[in-house]
Amino acid sequence: MIADHLFGACLPTFGNCADRYCLSGYGGGGKNMQEMLDLATTVQGLDGLELVGNWHVNDENIRDVARMFQDRGLKICMLVPDLWTQAKWGRGSLAAPDAQTRQAAVDEVRKVMDWAAELGCPYVDVWPGQDGYDYCFQADYVEAWKWLRDGLAACEKHTDRVRVLVEYKLKEPRTHCFVTSAAKVLLLLQGLDKVGVLLDVGHALAAGENIAEAAALLASHGKLDYLHLNDNYRSWDDDMMVGSVHLVEYLELAYWLKRLGYKGWLTLDIFPYREDGVRAATQCREWMAAFFRAVDRVGADKFTEVIRNADATISSDLVRRALNL
Repeated sequence: MIADHLFGACLPTFGNCADRYCLSGYGGGGKNMQEMLDLATTVQGLDGLELVGNWHVNDENIRDVARMFQDRGLKICMLVPDLWTQAKWGRGSLAAPDAQTRQAAVDEVRKVMDWAAELGCPYVDVWPGQDGYDYCFQADYVEAWKWLRDGLAACEKHTDRVRVLVEYKLKEPRTHCFVTSAAKVLLLLQGLDKVGVLLDVGHALAAGENIAEAAALLASHGKLDYLHLNDNYRSWDDDMMVGSVHLVEYLELAYWLKRLGYKGWLTLDIFPYREDGVRAATQCREWMAAFFRAVDRVGADKFTEVIRNADATISSDLVRRALNL
């Protein structure tokens, strides 16, 4: 636990991460779920793991998965319906032009919601990565937005035991995704009171957002439910270790999470392709703990005061003192 938050990681953090150039992976991770779970238990302070439906859990193995987590004292913090790796989603899932495909996507989300309820998992993350377009004249922007809302509304009503969250992203796998920013996801969710938002730091960075501002905007509308932590150089969703690039932005995020009273999960969505997953996760946890300590070192009230005065020279001094430089 980090500063009253639950600390988690996506299960592939501890796998043999592959990319499109080395499909076999670079080695060093677990070869199956049991091995990955065993590696995860060696990360100090790790409370839970995030799984992908049909990759890691299905109707046949759900009781075995529950037992494996219970035996290791780990929670399942999130289940993610796979709406992006199968060819049937190639032209979209919840916003596909084909009505049968849209219904199949809703059914997939509902199925994963049932698994989450059975496993005692409170969240299902809808990442509509294939819902978008690559070329002009390839999407009906008006209808697609309506299809997305209708699909989420249908999922929202399925059960009160699991909260549906939406994860936005600028691009990839499509060159243009429909839900690209904190503002657009809030617009999409107007009237959908039981649907929240998963804020992925790397997605916000790649979209040109200030991550603290995005968090504050979502929280002000009661939609900041869950965080994915990672880092990148803004040009791509690199899923690097926390704090490897954006130190000051992460410090500001830590301050705002304190100020907003966020108590939810801080979950790693990193892909340590060439790094040891356990050591990468450990470094991420240490950096997040350090950011919260840095805010406390100066005092959150000091940051609040300088924000009210809008004096960048004083804030620069506070940042340097917070980072003990």
